[in-house]
Amino acid sequence: MFFSVVIPTYNRKPILEKCLKALEQQLLAEPNEVTGYEVVLVDDGSTDSTVDWLQTHSAEFPHVRLFQQNHQGPAAARNLGVEQAIGDTIIFIDSDLVVTEHFLQAHATALTEGRKTLGSDRLFTYGAVINTANFDHPTSEPYKLTDFSAAYFATGNVAIARQWLDQAGLFDTRFQLYGWEDLELGVRLKQLGLKLIKCPEAVGYHWHPPFALEQIPKLIDREIQRGRMGVLFYQKHPTWEVRMMIQMTWLHRLLWGLLSLGGRLNERTMAPFLQWLIDQGKPQLALEIARIFLNWYNVRGVYAAYREIRQTT
Repeated sequence: MFFSVVIPTYNRKPILEKCLKALEQQLLAEPNEVTGYEVVLVDDGSTDSTVDWLQTHSAEFPHVRLFQQNHQGPAAARNLGVEQAIGDTIIFIDSDLVVTEHFLQAHATALTEGRKTLGSDRLFTYGAVINTANFDHPTSEPYKLTDFSAAYFATGNVAIARQWLDQAGLFDTRFQLYGWEDLELGVRLKQLGLKLIKCPEAVGYHWHPPFALEQIPKLIDREIQRGRMGVLFYQKHPTWEVRMMIQMTWLHRLLWGLLSLGGRLNERTMAPFLQWLIDQGKPQLALEIARIFLNWYNVRGVYAAYREIRQTT
């Protein structure tokens, strides 16, 4: 098999450098079922000199092939990456993910063993994603309970035969805002009968800056976007399972409405407490508590977008 690692990026130059360097340091066993690999990087209209930096340092990244597009979102960027890829097996990661040196080998081993066990190639492998705020040493972060994911198909760390992506129809480029484009594709892959094979040995460390109050407006906007894209997801797949995923149920309205005291616990009223936690060296705990009102924004965003669609149709 030949791997094409497809990475969309948008204004992430500092962590992208660590991401690409890690992919240049991969160790593959000998002999090996992997005949080679490439890194297909798609710049989604970055304005932080990502392209200039990469072109200047291209000699440091011999596996990287760069493609560019106007800012259209990760769905369109991943589609372009798949279309330009030469590999028969696609690995999706994000540009803020730093992988270990055995990352590709772990996916290759899991894919090979999975095909033997199932007697079929209707499968994909899903690696581990560990969240970290340690920019200098991202791979030093231990696995935490909050790193667990029950997602069926998420593009943070997944390997799949290209033929299944082609058959499913790639990503829906109408998902131009934040969220759900990968899980929506996952629904179509599940309809094709593909089985998820967990691959915890393929570890990626997802870096994000330590939580600070200045991030809250952007996080709120992201939740509202996720709500709008969630409704698009539901339009395509109007099932109870999708309603649960996008939090468009009375249960979610009741839960987050109660926890946020009907919105009274919000970014303004909770700011002093969140700042105190940050000052105590607990930014991650502060973020988890902030999710109380962030989820309330998401639920309200879902229902607002749903009302708009019903009114127009």
